[in-house]
This record gives sequence, C-alpha cells and structure tokens, in this order.
Amino acid sequence: MSDIKYILGLFEDPDDMMNGIDKLQDNDISVYDVYTPMPIHGIEDKLGVKRSRLDIVAFICGITGTCTGFGMIYFMLVMDWPMNVGGKPNFAIPDFIPITFELTVLFCAFGMVAAFFYRTHLFPGRAPRVMELRATTDRFVIAIDANKGFDNQKIDNLLKEAGAIEIKHNDRKYVSYE
Repeated sequence: MSDIKYILGLFEDPDDMMNGIDKLQDNDISVYDVYTPMPIHGIEDKLGVKRSRLDIVAFICGITGTCTGFGMIYFMLVMDWPMNVGGKPNFAIPDFIPITFELTVLFCAFGMVAAFFYRTHLFPGRAPRVMELRATTDRFVIAIDANKGFDNQKIDNLLKEAGAIEIKHNDRKYVSYE
C-alpha cells in the first residue's frame, strides 16, 4: 500500500473540471471533494451533496428565543413582580410581541453563527485547512481518495483526458500556509 492519500487533478477551466467529474463517475471512481475559487452552479447535484439542515437549526434557535422571551416576561411580570398598569392583565400578550420577536431574532442569529462555525470548522483563530493552495486563487481541483483501491494510473489518465493541467499525489490531507 502506498503512502499517497489523495490524487489531485488541477484544472484551469471549470467546464474541464465538470467534464473530469463526469469521466471519473462514468468509470465508477468516487470523487472525494472539489475545491474551486468561485461557486459553480450545479456541482452539488453532480457530486451528490445532501441538502443542508441549517434551516432546522434556525427554526430550533428561533423557537428557543420565543420560549425564552415569553418565559422571561411571564416570570417577571406575573410571578415575580406583578403590577397593575391601567387595569390591564398582568400577562397581556400583544404588549410583549416586540420583545419576543427581538429575542427570537437574536437567538436565531447567534445560533446560526455558532452552527456555521461548528459545521465548517472555521473557529476564530484556527488556521485554514486547504488541500491545494492554488484552489483559492485560480485553479479548480478534483480530489480523489487514493486509499479506496482505485488504479492510480487509470485515474491519472482520466484526469489528463478531461483536461487537467497538473496531477499531484499528496501524502497528507492538508497544506499549511507556513
């Protein structure tokens, strides 16, 4: 078994890269990941990326904010310190809609930022993890896991046929900026 972990095909043109993905998938070779310097429409469907569940996280965070807002208002104005203001009931729901709305938005915003940082591993102060440094500027990169039992020479030939300008065999997962 070789110590090559990933085979990287570097492309100059996104159309060539999409053609390379098609050629690899036609030959039953699974693509580990694709790195691009800009968004490419339709690549998620081609790679089989699942739909994000971020909307569920947003809903849960929003409901938590709503419940916290109503719970705080109920505790403060009904149980802890009830006051008679102009003969209104202690828990007049229409009066507390603005505060509840603001807490819903606040909890949702902070929850979404935390979920985004957790899911993408982009915590503040963490060094970026990049497989190929030029993928952030001008290259389109297809990464194939070399330990899946595919023939490396066949993969190299398929990438060259698709228009890869360079093929790299990495022995580690990420490249550091140092």
